[in-house]
Amino acid sequence: MSYKLRFVQVFKMPNAKEYLSIEKQFAAFEVKYPEFPKGKRYLPLSGRESANTLIWECDFGTLEELFKTQVFLMNDSRHEDLFQEQSKYIVSAYTEVYRPFEG
Repeated sequence: MSYKLRFVQVFKMPNAKEYLSIEKQFAAFEVKYPEFPKGKRYLPLSGRESANTLIWECDFGTLEELFKTQVFLMNDSRHEDLFQEQSKYIVSAYTEVYRPFEG
């Protein structure tokens, strides 16, 4: 069974360059440090989300693993320091957790 964690952030369009530059540093963390979850990032082309939205998502084998990762990200100072720098460009943000459909 796989669970999906998704972070959705809407950023200030005039600051897209700055915001996305910082996001590249988050992506570098995922490559450099094995303890960071390896997510995929998306920018909408069409749909309900505006173009100034970044979606990061990652799959986890168990719900416990997903929640442990959330705690890790909230407590890792490297991640938090970079987030504080990026947060001045964020208009809104929310987290989603999905479970598989067992139809």
